[in-house]
Amino acid sequence: MVLGAQKSYCPFKDCSALMVHDVDEMVTRSECPSCRRLFCAACKFAWHSGLSCEEVGKLGEDEKGKEDLLMIQVAKEKKWRRCPSCKYFVEKKDGCLHITCRCRFEFCYGCGKKWGITHASCST
Repeated sequence: MVLGAQKSYCPFKDCSALMVHDVDEMVTRSECPSCRRLFCAACKFAWHSGLSCEEVGKLGEDEKGKEDLLMIQVAKEKKWRRCPSCKYFVEKKDGCLHITCRCRFEFCYGCGKKWGITHASCST
């Protein structure tokens, strides 16, 4: 008999295979024996190297795919910012901190907040 704490299911919707875990073993990175894809056993999402479970938990449902997580990891490494309005990644190469996104939203690249009249003195 398998106890509830010892079993879980593959988090990928197209698989959902039953998996049995060794209760004495603390596992974070896990591989589904059926579909062979990697996932985080702690938060039950696709494997997210370089991102904490908390960071992944804050993402929208449409951002938790493998490709999305890889893109977010690259953006984090390169210190890109996301537009607070449309969530598009923005890379600043030079110039001031004032960014006008392709969606026309204006924000500070330093702190990520909406740009305002008094925002020119951002300390970040």
